[in-house]
Amino acid sequence: MEYFIGALKKYADFTGRARRKEYWMFILCYALLYVAFVVIDLITGIELLTAVYSIALLIPSLSIAARRLHDTGRSGWWQLIALIPVIGWIILIVFLAQDSHDDNKYGANPKAGM
Repeated sequence: MEYFIGALKKYADFTGRARRKEYWMFILCYALLYVAFVVIDLITGIELLTAVYSIALLIPSLSIAARRLHDTGRSGWWQLIALIPVIGWIILIVFLAQDSHDDNKYGANPKAGM
């Protein structure tokens, strides 16, 4: 949960780098909370919580993905490749799953401090 809260604290910070673990733990918490909100929406019959949750976390999701792409040596603009049906999402997931690169123009390798 600390990764999820950490990403929310840096909700509009599109600079720097995010480790693979930080990104995927954020996605895991995001998905679990999303499922919980869907269940609540189904129980109450009002489909509002899921929409509000998704909109509220749009910017933090984009920023952590940009920082993750920076960690692999790519620009955050590579997220736009997801607009290409099917193949774009596959390519983006491969980029997000790659290991950290050494120091690059986006900063020092966050794994080096470990």
